[in-house]
Amino acid sequence: MLYNTPMKNIVILISGRGSNMEAIVAAAKSQQWPARIAAVISNRADAEGLVFALQHDIPVAVVASKQYASREQFDAALQVQIDHFSPDLIVLAGFMRILTSAFVQHYSGRMINIHPSLLPNFTGLHTHRQALQAGVSEHGATVHLVTPELDHGPVLGQIRVPVLPLDTEETLAERVLVQEHLLYPQIIRQIVHGELSLSQ
Repeated sequence: MLYNTPMKNIVILISGRGSNMEAIVAAAKSQQWPARIAAVISNRADAEGLVFALQHDIPVAVVASKQYASREQFDAALQVQIDHFSPDLIVLAGFMRILTSAFVQHYSGRMINIHPSLLPNFTGLHTHRQALQAGVSEHGATVHLVTPELDHGPVLGQIRVPVLPLDTEETLAERVLVQEHLLYPQIIRQIVHGELSLSQ
């Protein structure tokens, strides 16, 4: 029964404005999830999303990637900061870092990401450009479990967007982002309610 669902701690990682993070925070409040946004953490001190989090009384932290000589050192410092908040779920929301296998394994079954394409199509960067160059009729976004292989974790949900004849990278990106803001909170709600399992 949902009445007995324990409160879950969610830690959100961002690198910029955090529009998906904003959508998640709004949905968690309006839908009264059995979860708290325990922290928003960024690898950039100037990330605009940190201001939004502070305005909503969410603890924030910065682990500046530029201060570390290697990915391993950065990930180790980030892991310490995340674990301080006892997370049940780590949500990557525009977090522009490639994570080491050791870091990903530490959070195995607890870390999700949203990618702006219909995986397995168009992994990596510049997905909207890739979609237009490929001439596909549909594009979209995918929420997936994070595994050591970039953008290859099990798919948790997808949302589709038609590619229009006059689309540019910018117009396609805008329409996909609108749908991301619907998909990501929906998947997280299912996770925190125990309706969607992250076990691999």
